[in-house]
Amino acid sequence: MPIHDAARGFETAAAAAAYERGRPEYPAAAVDRLVALLRLGAGTPLLDVGAGTGKLARLAAARGALVTAVEPSAGMLAKLAGAAGVVRLRAVAEALPLRERSFDAASAASAFHWFDGAPALTELHRVLRPGGRLALLWNLRDDAVGWVGRLSAIVNRREGGAPRYRKGEWRRAFELAPGLFEPVEEGHFRHEHPLSPDGVLDRVASISFVAAMAEGERTQVLDEVRALLATHPETAGREALRLPYVTDLHVYARR
Repeated sequence: MPIHDAARGFETAAAAAAYERGRPEYPAAAVDRLVALLRLGAGTPLLDVGAGTGKLARLAAARGALVTAVEPSAGMLAKLAGAAGVVRLRAVAEALPLRERSFDAASAASAFHWFDGAPALTELHRVLRPGGRLALLWNLRDDAVGWVGRLSAIVNRREGGAPRYRKGEWRRAFELAPGLFEPVEEGHFRHEHPLSPDGVLDRVASISFVAAMAEGERTQVLDEVRALLATHPETAGREALRLPYVTDLHVYARR
């Protein structure tokens, strides 16, 4: 299964390290709701697809789930080495090397927009048991905050055709693969990620299409971000920043 060119930015060890440093955790309220809706208990098998560096997998395992973390990037998956309660598997969502009806629940955290949606839903339906549930969630920067909106403007004008949650194209997967899943609940959770200015640079550097840029172009983007942080009245001269987010949670039931 081919991987989108922009997603190749995730494949290097440096990109994985920036991702781990610069990306926020998922807020406790969102994870608690996910655990409740997926009916995760001690020993519940959870398939976390597009697991990245394990931001969600570790949180689910800490709540007792037995997590199989699926991720195509070796660099990202290496960040999960030794995580308690997590088994790592290098694979893509569209071709899961797993038995049918082998999981009670599945999740995709800041990842589903990268999948070839309809084939991925078909595979998730196959490996979930009847009555199983699927959670999709994303951390979104809150662009209503002045400096964050400026930060996103720097990033967004370089996105090209890269898949992104905010474009909403991921929803078409459910239209192209009808009858597999039905919506259960949608929720939204506000939180903040404390970061240094260097952490904000890591956040931008961890964006797929930024990580995939040629070095000169990537340096130009990061220089723009440095200039923003150095001059914007909400960030200038500050060594500690708080990057606001909204976490969107979408839960579906397997039909």
